[in-house]
Amino acid sequence: MFRRRRQPDPGPGGPADPEAPGPAAESPGTLARPARTASGLAALGLGGRPSGLGARLRAILAGPAASESTWEEVEEALIAGDVGASTTLDLVESARERYRSSSGRGGNDVRQALTEEIRERLERAGSGRFELGEPPAVILFVGVNGTGKTTTIAKLAARLQGEGRTLALAAADTFRAAAIEQLRIWGERLRVPVIAQRPGADPGAVAFDALAAAESRRLDAVLIDTAGRLQNKTQLMAELGKIRRVIERRMPGQPRHVLLVIDATTGQNGLAQAEAFSAESGVTGIVLTKLDGTAKGGVAVAVADRLGVPILFVGVGEELADLAPFDGAAYVEWLLSG
Repeated sequence: MFRRRRQPDPGPGGPADPEAPGPAAESPGTLARPARTASGLAALGLGGRPSGLGARLRAILAGPAASESTWEEVEEALIAGDVGASTTLDLVESARERYRSSSGRGGNDVRQALTEEIRERLERAGSGRFELGEPPAVILFVGVNGTGKTTTIAKLAARLQGEGRTLALAAADTFRAAAIEQLRIWGERLRVPVIAQRPGADPGAVAFDALAAAESRRLDAVLIDTAGRLQNKTQLMAELGKIRRVIERRMPGQPRHVLLVIDATTGQNGLAQAEAFSAESGVTGIVLTKLDGTAKGGVAVAVADRLGVPILFVGVGEELADLAPFDGAAYVEWLLSG
C-alpha cells in the first residue's frame, strides 16, 4: 500500500477519497515519461471502437444506398450517443448539404459528409494546442467531484515534468480534507511541492500563497485544484469566481488556462456542467476523462460545438501517462470509421 511520508502538521484527516491514487508501482524517480510520439488512434490512446454510437452508425451506413430514413436514423443515433439534440439537428442539416453538393448516394458518402462536418466543428472550437507561455503560468482546474480532476492535475504535472518544467501544486479545494491529502500524495510521488492550508481555509488565500511561491521559486507553472462544486450551488460557484479574481489581481493576465475536467460517461449532464462552469470561470479548454470507458463518446462533439473552446486532453486510463493531447481527426476516425 502506498503511504504518504510523515509531514509536520498535516492537519486533520478526512474520509477516503474515491479518486485517491492506488499503490505506486514505481518510485517517484522512475516515473514513466508521458510523451506520446505515435499518431492517429494510437496517439489518442483509443484502441477499440465505441460500442454504442460508433457501432450503430456503422450499421446504419453499411448499405450501398442512402435515403430519408437513413438521415433520420443518423439523427437518432447521434442524440442517443450524447451529441445532444440541438447540436445533432444542426450537424445533420449541414452534413446533408455537404452530401447533396457532392452528389452523394450511399452510406460511405453520408459517413464522409459527417466526418468532414464534425472535424470542422472541432477545428472551429480551437486548435487544441497547449502552451504554457511566460512563467509562471497559472493553470486553474475546475469540475465536479468524481470527474477525475485531481488525478488529471497529477497527469498533466507528470507530462510537464517530462518536458523539463518546474512546478508547484496548490490545494485550493479546502472543503474536503481528503482532497488536500490526495494532492499531497501526488505531490510526493512526483516530487513536486504542494501549497496547502488547513481544511476549511479560504481557497483564495491558498491560491495567493501558491502564486507567491511560484514567483519566489521561479517556477514555470502552478497547477491549482478547486472544490468539486456543483454548478447549481450559487455560493460555491461564487467562490470559484473569487479565486479567479485573486489570481488576476496578483498576476494580471493569469490564469493562463482554466481547464474544465468532464467525465465523458456523464453525457448531457457533462454538457450542462460545462456551460455553467464556462459562464462562471471563463473556461479556456476541456479535459475529457474516461473517454475510453464510454460506449457513446459523442459528448466531445457537443462540448466543443456549444462552448466554442478546444478539447485539449483526453484521459484514457489510470496511469500517469494516460493523458493524451486531443486529436480531432483521430477522434472522428474512432467515432465513425468502419
